[in-house]
Amino acid sequence: MPDRRDTLPQHGATSLATQLFETAALACAAGLLACLAVQFSAALGARWWLAPVLLLAAAAADFASGLVHWFADTWGSERMPVLGPRLLRPFRVHHLNPGDLLERNFIDTNGDVAFGALPFLAGALLVPLEEEFLQALAVFLGGFGACALPTNQIHKWAHQPDPPAPVRWLQRLGLILGRTGHDQHHCVPHATHYCITTGWCNRPLAAIGFFPALEWLITKLTGAQPRHEDLALADAPQAALPVRGGPAVG
Repeated sequence: MPDRRDTLPQHGATSLATQLFETAALACAAGLLACLAVQFSAALGARWWLAPVLLLAAAAADFASGLVHWFADTWGSERMPVLGPRLLRPFRVHHLNPGDLLERNFIDTNGDVAFGALPFLAGALLVPLEEEFLQALAVFLGGFGACALPTNQIHKWAHQPDPPAPVRWLQRLGLILGRTGHDQHHCVPHATHYCITTGWCNRPLAAIGFFPALEWLITKLTGAQPRHEDLALADAPQAALPVRGGPAVG
């Protein structure tokens, strides 16, 4: 009797070009983080506003992860060029086979997110630090990029039944997304708790009905129906839907 996992959609092997691209993105992100650490330690010292700005950056990164996740789950077609196979389809396949994310290696898990964080890390490095407002802006941009960088790794940990002890400690403190909080997103139709970095924004956004209101507005303006393809995909989970080269997040 075949293993049920063999009938579920899976993330296919990435090409050598994709692996090199993702490795380069991670290396650039690590280099920029090191440069920022040196620059900030030399130019800033201890400032009263550092902690609040970094907390704001972490919350903003979490909110941004929710917006990207919501968009990929809700709108567009996996047949769209570039965006479809690399962003939309992996999110939707992940709903049908969440455990497949656990099979991906570090580079495959984090490379695309690292690429997305590069503009913020580079922007922080380019901001002049002569004035305090600009210093705070640089710290916000750098903090946003640094917090966004491990988003998919944090998401992967939220699916692991027994993540490393330091990760469990961070999850218990609520500093990163935990398994219990993320489980709420994996209830059909996957229409809540989209934020997958810290998870801080999930409850307030759900409380005010942020994403349903945004969906209503978009449908009102365009006539597009949310999650049209995702629901159609859920009707045929036995289909073989390999995903190549995209970030399996959601």
